[in-house]
Amino acid sequence: MQDDHTVQHFDRMTGNLEDLPDVIRTRPSTKTISLPLVGHSHTYIVQTYRQREEGDTIFLQVISAEGTARIVIPPMVADTIARQRDSLTKRSRSKSGREKMERRMEDGFVPFQVKQAK
Repeated sequence: MQDDHTVQHFDRMTGNLEDLPDVIRTRPSTKTISLPLVGHSHTYIVQTYRQREEGDTIFLQVISAEGTARIVIPPMVADTIARQRDSLTKRSRSKSGREKMERRMEDGFVPFQVKQAK
């Protein structure tokens, strides 16, 4: 158990970024996810701070019946998450485009007709 006089990592990191001239931040966003069949719900609070030379630091709080977790996601990890999301989005769009073109071709669409030279 932590002593009440120690500052937790989450609070220390938030305090370090607060009111710095090169830092902008989002307002906290709260999302509650409920599983109706089981009767459990989790509340997530997400806030992002962007420091000019460092990148994005994400503060995540998870509240459930089991307790609360407060997590600091540092800029290098936030960049990795963003890169993976972008990669999956690109692959998903590419796959969707291929499937759409295959359906169109099955319906008789010819994508490129080369005109015969006379």
